Amino acid sequence: MKRFVITCLFVFICFFWAYTQEEEQSAEVFLEEYTDEFQENFFEALKQKGIQNYDRAVELFLKCKNLDPMNSVVDYELAKAYFLDKQYVQAQEYAIEALISEPTDFWYLESLVNILEKEGVPFDVVKQRIPYQENKLRENLAVVYFKKKKYQNALSVLKEIENSEFASDLTNKINDSLQQTSKKSVSAPTEPSNNEDPITKYKSKIDTLLSESNYQQMEITAKEALDLYPLQPYFYFAYGTALNRTSKSTKAIEVLESALDYLLDEDVLANKIYKELSKAYTAIGNTLKAQEYLGKVKPGL
Repeated sequence: MKRFVITCLFVFICFFWAYTQEEEQSAEVFLEEYTDEFQENFFEALKQKGIQNYDRAVELFLKCKNLDPMNSVVDYELAKAYFLDKQYVQAQEYAIEALISEPTDFWYLESLVNILEKEGVPFDVVKQRIPYQENKLRENLAVVYFKKKKYQNALSVLKEIENSEFASDLTNKINDSLQQTSKKSVSAPTEPSNNEDPITKYKSKIDTLLSESNYQQMEITAKEALDLYPLQPYFYFAYGTALNRTSKSTKAIEVLESALDYLLDEDVLANKIYKELSKAYTAIGNTLKAQEYLGKVKPGL
């Protein structure tokens, strides 16, 4: 009898072990299917947004939201899709969710500002709902207003920021812009001529990474440079290019198009940006925009 009990116990343990292994394998298969399902829906949503089928894009992004509720990129894309579909209330809610998740992300904030402006809602309305005390968020907000040439708004935000090199530099640029009437004086970069200055060092490092096709490190370096010097179009180009070459074409488009806001008689850099934008739009299936930017390239440069 004792031997029978031991035999049964052994059989049960073997069965339980085999069942557990099967469950673990099933979980692994489920995770693989989950990831595939998320990616399939996400990239199809980007494609639908690119061809202006916004209802379908929203539907697919919402599926992604169900699969990964805490993904800020999905919130951001939902905000943009709703915005393009002129559903501004929904767009605002998802833009706020994205910004709460990533308070220092410039494009999340810029998206929210664009939505609020379209609604005719002042930014003060949402201050209590976002991490407004985050210093980087306020710096980003000042840059957003600077890009929009809303200089008084930018100065008001800068007054709330602690004394810093960033606040001083941007205040000087804004004051110059207010005193000048030409576009050149508004956006002219003020770079030191010394080859050892930090901006030159960043550009040199990025150029090396680009020549080596080291796009992952280039993304990190360019993002760091852009955070420190948010008025430099080259850093937008570098960051956008790195994003595009690492299959993040949608965000790359936003970054590269932002670069155009800071260009001043820089045809060589403009050509590089147009070419990269053409590649990025091709990657998301929007051939019309791809051709449009390719047509902007000036020959012989």
